[in-house]
Amino acid sequence: MAAYGKCFDPTGTRFGIPTYPWQFAPNGYATRRQLRACGLRPGGQPVAAQVMRYHRGRKSGVQVAYLYRVDRAKPVRPMTSRKWGALALAMLARRTCPNCQITYSYCIPTSLGMCILCAHPEEQRAA
Repeated sequence: MAAYGKCFDPTGTRFGIPTYPWQFAPNGYATRRQLRACGLRPGGQPVAAQVMRYHRGRKSGVQVAYLYRVDRAKPVRPMTSRKWGALALAMLARRTCPNCQITYSYCIPTSLGMCILCAHPEEQRAA
């Protein structure tokens, strides 16, 4: 319960913006993901509040999620045909090997930077 008190600052005097413990934010606030699930976006509004919890695994020891006001949120912009085209080209580039120019049905691993056949040719010859 001590961590609850450290994260509770509804006036914003300690952290600069209203701060609530994890899962205790009042109604009317939502994170970006929660807004997106409702078909909304922040729409340029500033951060209205934050939720905070202490987390032992993090370097700073604190995990924060910013909250936006739902009543000021705007609807998500619809995808245009040009955006769909740009997305299709980007996905095509992620599936095409830069060495052999073969297009695969999966995305090329970014750790290799090329397809598995080009990255490990000696293993393919042995098989």
